[in-house]
Amino acid sequence: MMPSRIIFFTQPGCLSCELTRLYFEAHEVKIEERDISTDGAARREMIDDIGSTETPTVVFVKDDAVEVVVGFDPTRLDQLLYPAPSSDSVSES
Repeated sequence: MMPSRIIFFTQPGCLSCELTRLYFEAHEVKIEERDISTDGAARREMIDDIGSTETPTVVFVKDDAVEVVVGFDPTRLDQLLYPAPSSDSVSES
């Protein structure tokens, strides 16, 4: 199940940010992009609330759970976007 919100903190000149943006575009995932170079409130949120000082920082919000990915980590992004079924799942025969 997809997260209800994905917040993407970015800034110009950040190669990892561009790779992350391309990843989301390729997977046709809707994100809320926040440029910390022009948006002071977003910068404060990323540093003070999320606890990150690097871009890209991606925040996955699902129900009351929050997962944070710092840097371009396609393996972790895949895990959060497309979680494997639980081993406790019951399949019908």
